[in-house]
Amino acid sequence: MAERGYLMESEEEAIRLDVKTDARAVERQARWAGLKPGMRVADLGCGSGKTTLRLHKLVQPGGSALGVDIAGQRIDYARQHYRAEGLEFTIRDIRDPLDDLGRFDFIWIRFVLEYYRTESAEMVRNAARALAPGGILCLVDLDCNCLRFCGLPARVERAVTGIMEQLEKRRDFDPYVGVKLYSFLYDFGFDDIRVKVVPHNLIYGTFKKNEKFNWTKKAEIAGKLSRFDFKEYPGGIDEFIAELQRHFSDPRVFTYTPLVICRGVHPGR
Repeated sequence: MAERGYLMESEEEAIRLDVKTDARAVERQARWAGLKPGMRVADLGCGSGKTTLRLHKLVQPGGSALGVDIAGQRIDYARQHYRAEGLEFTIRDIRDPLDDLGRFDFIWIRFVLEYYRTESAEMVRNAARALAPGGILCLVDLDCNCLRFCGLPARVERAVTGIMEQLEKRRDFDPYVGVKLYSFLYDFGFDDIRVKVVPHNLIYGTFKKNEKFNWTKKAEIAGKLSRFDFKEYPGGIDEFIAELQRHFSDPRVFTYTPLVICRGVHPGR
């Protein structure tokens, strides 16, 4: 049976999320989905709060934003680093009903469902119940996560693929959740469903400092929690991470992950 819980949990997770979040991309995606001034928005799985602040800015004047996350340390980080009138953060598990938080005009779930393969549909159900009639639910997640490379040595690719396979079995991780987002909204009866697909983690030419930090932390945590054996690496996971960093720094290497953005309108029925 797969272990439950957030895969990437660590003392540095708020920092990792903060460093890797592209606020301009968040703004483009949220505007495309229909976020407008005056709305009450919920950011479910808000992480460091950086995204919540950007959503809050987009609903001004007159709007408000609530960031929700399961980890107290991330909520503490968000409260310390992101402050504004009408911006709040709270600790909640979004696998549980959210009815007591009131109704929202817009709910945003980005890079969350992939960590809860067997519970993602229930999380979407809870979000749908927290929407006001006519409200918008926007789901943003990856498809084929960490599985689209060209130029990496075969040994590295085999290790990455093996890690992802073990995470599916042992940690309830879903590398393919992106392709399911449309069906979630369709099955729960949403209207005016729209889908957009763009590249994410697009790396070629230069391996930037923030990309190196993000990928290193992912490799460290995912590699250990997957319990992958690294039998091709005499030096174990440390040798694997060193090789991954070295080859990502090769300007010939190309990688990306499809990012699926799916939004729908609550029918109010």
